[in-house]
Amino acid sequence: MRTILIILILSLTISCTENNYSEQADKNQKIVEQYFEHFNNHEWQKMAEMYIETAEFKDPTLGEGIVKMTRAEIIAKYSELNGIFTDIKDKVIQTYPSGEKNIIVEFISSGTAPDNSKFELPICTIFTIENGKITKDFSYFDNFGE
Repeated sequence: MRTILIILILSLTISCTENNYSEQADKNQKIVEQYFEHFNNHEWQKMAEMYIETAEFKDPTLGEGIVKMTRAEIIAKYSELNGIFTDIKDKVIQTYPSGEKNIIVEFISSGTAPDNSKFELPICTIFTIENGKITKDFSYFDNFGE
């Protein structure tokens, strides 16, 4: 009887943990969807507000290692990028929940340069989300061209 009780308690604990993980994964998915909606609408202020005040970034365009950026710096970075590529947009290919805090997003960024040349850049970003805000944004892509 005691063994059955222990198994029942463990089953309930695992079930609750899985439900919490699933709920958090769903919340993270919604945050990411909102993020890319703001990006594609070029709403840099709204997008920046999705981050904590000073978030950590890995991005080949920012140099090596982790770079901390404030919301104001995020707005400036994407406003400058939008000034060069006025039609920049991201198309999400797939999202992959990873633990309770992370979601990996595979997407293609595209746009048109001032000389009318077009680009498509496959990118993979790992977002870390805590308390509904993005704390880390680690992006990986080929920054060397063809």
